[in-house]
Parts: sequence; structure tokens; C-alpha cells
Amino acid sequence: MNLKKLKIGLIDWYIIRKFIGTYTFAILLIVVIVVVFDAVEKMDDFLELNAPLSQIILKYYVNFVPFFINQFNGLITFIAVIFFTSKMAYNTEIIAILSNGVSFKRMMWPYFVSALIITTLSLSLNLFIIPVANKTRIDFESEYLKKGQKNNYEELVYRQISPNTFIAIKGYSNLQKTAEFLVLESYDGGSIISSLAARNVKFDSETKRWKADRYIIRKYIEDKEVLEKKQGLDTMINLSDTEIGKVQNYIQTLNIIKLNRFIKEQIAKGSDMVNTFKVEKHNRFAYPISTFVLTLIGVSLSSRKVRGGTGLHIGIGITLCFTYILFMQFTNEFAKGGIINPGIAVWIPNMIFLIIAAFIYKQAPK
Repeated sequence: MNLKKLKIGLIDWYIIRKFIGTYTFAILLIVVIVVVFDAVEKMDDFLELNAPLSQIILKYYVNFVPFFINQFNGLITFIAVIFFTSKMAYNTEIIAILSNGVSFKRMMWPYFVSALIITTLSLSLNLFIIPVANKTRIDFESEYLKKGQKNNYEELVYRQISPNTFIAIKGYSNLQKTAEFLVLESYDGGSIISSLAARNVKFDSETKRWKADRYIIRKYIEDKEVLEKKQGLDTMINLSDTEIGKVQNYIQTLNIIKLNRFIKEQIAKGSDMVNTFKVEKHNRFAYPISTFVLTLIGVSLSSRKVRGGTGLHIGIGITLCFTYILFMQFTNEFAKGGIINPGIAVWIPNMIFLIIAAFIYKQAPK
């Protein structure tokens, strides 16, 4: 295509304003509704746990809104495209544009410029801004929401800290930095060769060492168990207190640079949760990039004037969008389970819906 034809003209600016304007309005409308419902749901916790109004607004909702927007960015973009494009088709504006010698391919140009703006914003949020916001939001939930307090730490944590070493921690309290019970197991192949167990274990966040008054070592030699009782446990374990909390919460607080570093550390430890971390990494790129695919589907689907008007287009569009989200969840679970490579699984929905988009594009009015 001639680059001169790609210069943004009056019609292009008109479409871009419609796209970005409808997208912004849809976000603001949905955010207001969600914040109101969320505040009503959590009001009892706010009052019971004496959450200051300033922290509710500045630490929770200011950081909750970007997280919510990014979670549903694809759906909001899709609805925005279908809504205003259907209205243009219903008002015969699409026919007028195409009748003046503008090809359908050329008409897609301002849509993709708008999609690029939204994708760039979404990538910036996903990779750097939202992780910081998530940390503040999760800290607030841990202090002022009962659900957040319950979900922050599991009752029993079981982690792999090296290729042949596993650790189990029960009843860890972040406030007191203590665990009710700790077990450290060493394996040779599939057989356990030794274990260390201690109660009331204290974690020193400065030295990264775990301490207890007494502990027991069990060694397994030729099917025999040798028991040793010792005092004064003071050891460094390849596990920080941040990794004891729910890992899904923790990785949501890491920007892309820290997440890449964390994944390398977990690979070195031989962690069995590496696939989960890789899924999180690839999702941060795949969801924003899907904006282009969903935009192409939205325009191709809603640019034709049909009986049923905007309502029919939005109904079909929402069905397709929720199918995409559901498919993404399925492939994510397959990737976490090690059935499919995370780098492939996360991008499969985009590839399949790109094929669907190409098919719908061919059916669009030219």
C-alpha cells in the first residue's frame, strides 16, 4: 500500500475519535458500576476493620481500577468497536465511505492506529504499572479485608527449593515471622534420604535465616530410620518469606524485569511451578496483542447493515469475546499442567481467532 494513502485524513480522525471516545466512555461507565458494587460488598469489612477513607480511595480503589481495566480490556475494546461501527453502518456512513473510493482495507487503518494506542497503554500497564499497583492493593486487602487476610497465606505451603529438596511450612504468620511447623526433605531420585523437622520456627527477614530452639533430623539408611534430636537450629534455606504466600499473589506484584529474574531463580531451584510463572509472563503480552485481533473481528462483523441492528452485532460480538476468554483459560490450565508449552498455549487463542478474523474479514462489505 502506498504510504501517502496511509496519511491520517478527516475520516481517519473521525473514526479514531469515535473509537477512543467510545472506549473511554465504556471504561468509565463500567468502572463506576464496578466500584459502587465492590464498595457495597466490602463496606462491612471497611467499617469493622476501621479502614481509613483516604486509604480506601488511594491505596485500594486507585490501584484496583487499573487492575480491573486491564483484566477486561479486550472485552471493552471489542464492545466499543462493535457499538460505534454498527451505528456507522446503520446510519449508512460505512456505505458512504466505501462509495467514495476508500477500500475496506484502507478504512481499517484508523482502527488499527486506535488499537495500537490501546495496546501500548495495556502493555505499559501489564508490564510495569499494574504490578506496583497490585502490591499496594494486596497489602491493603491483607490488612483491611477478611477475604484478603485469609487468602494471603496458605495454611500449608509445600515448595521445591532445589532439584532434590522440598520444604513444607505450616501456619506461617507474616506479622510474627514464625511458622508453627517446618519440614525440610532431601531426595535421591524418588527416595527420601533425610528430613529435618522443627516447631515454632522464626524467620529473620534481615539475615534470611530460619531459627528454632529444637529440631529433629531423620536419616533413612538401607530402609532404616536414624533419629537425631538437636538444639539451636540456625540455617539459611533457599526460600524467602515472600515465596511462602500464595504465589499467584506474589507474581502479580512483579514487573516484567523482576518476573523474568524470578522465573530464572525458580528454574535453578527445579520448581514444579515454573509453567505457572511462564503463563503469567506470556499473558502479559498476549492479552494486549489480542486487541488487534478483536478489533479486526469487531469491524468486519459490524460494518454491514443487518436486520437487528447494533443489538445483534453486540450480541454476536460478546459471544465471540467470551468464547475467546474461555478458550484462553482452558489453554492456560493445559500450560500450567505441563501438557502444552506455555509459550505456545497462551498464544493459541490469538492464532485461532486471527483465522476467524480473516474469515469474517473476507465476508465484510468491500
